[in-house]
Amino acid sequence: MTITIRAVDKRFGRYPALNNIGLEVRDGELLALLGPSGSGKTTLLRVIAGLEFPEAGQVLFGGQDVTYAHAAARQVGFVFQQYALFKHMTVAKNVAFGLDVRKAADRPSKADIAARVAELLKLVELDGLGGRFPSQLSGGQRQRVALARALAVSPQVLLLDEPFGALDATVRKSLRRELRRIHDATGVTTIFVTHDQEEALELADRVAILNKGQIEQVGAPQEVHDNPASAFVCGFVGEANRLVGEVTQGRFRSGAIQVPAPGVAPGAASAYIRPYDIVAGAPGEGFEATVRRIVLHGPVARVETVLDGGQPIEASFAREDLNGAVQGGRVTLKIKQAHLFPVVQG
Repeated sequence: MTITIRAVDKRFGRYPALNNIGLEVRDGELLALLGPSGSGKTTLLRVIAGLEFPEAGQVLFGGQDVTYAHAAARQVGFVFQQYALFKHMTVAKNVAFGLDVRKAADRPSKADIAARVAELLKLVELDGLGGRFPSQLSGGQRQRVALARALAVSPQVLLLDEPFGALDATVRKSLRRELRRIHDATGVTTIFVTHDQEEALELADRVAILNKGQIEQVGAPQEVHDNPASAFVCGFVGEANRLVGEVTQGRFRSGAIQVPAPGVAPGAASAYIRPYDIVAGAPGEGFEATVRRIVLHGPVARVETVLDGGQPIEASFAREDLNGAVQGGRVTLKIKQAHLFPVVQG
């Protein structure tokens, strides 16, 4: 199922939650809505679900206008952060709920419902636990039940709002892999909301990055990380050192640091430099800094430094390239690449 969002506006009082949003979700893809708190990502998900209606614009499912159709008419499955399971029902009954409450004419037989529940519990790797109650499950298992329940009604679209937000880091990573596996097995067009960039970049086919009710960029994870379309995207997706300086004669300058600035207009600019784009240099071929801290992660060294003017710079390179660097000592660093953006005045 393709989803088309055309020029959607949504306000809460005077607050513009969504501003002229346009987005195409491809059939069968897993799309992440990524952004900080208050960026509009959950509001957009709720507009797609039919839980909120826009003041302007259109929402189309497979080319059909569903802008003001209620959620039940859109055939969407919704998974919330807090599971929303029925505590008095068994796991199997929770999964079957959407089928059990259908009108008699549309309701499958008890045998068909039981078969569907068994199929989904196997898919989410909870087979054999259908007779348990939610209180007897871990947080990760409860979230799998919520996912199975959403899939039970064979939705055209699966929507997930911060589905792993209430779980610890280890369980989150495990469930990411499971969600990807389940998505690939079902082929259901899936949109999930997250503020966790690692989660979005690891899990999604494409990422839509929101900021202040607008979409800054849509693209494959590697694309938005390596070729950010704006200073916001560059600062939000991945780690980056930010330097403020000036572009003159085709070069960006900020204190002792200079990098080429091809195609960037002269004037105030910001440079965003990924830690792994800074390498150890030989004396005289880069800039000098004082080492504040060295953190070793296996073969990788994360070196926190400070320039003479007080600007902190973090580098990340191979452990063997430390060249005897120690805390409090001096190092020479060299920049391989920087992302440059003009500073917009006013």
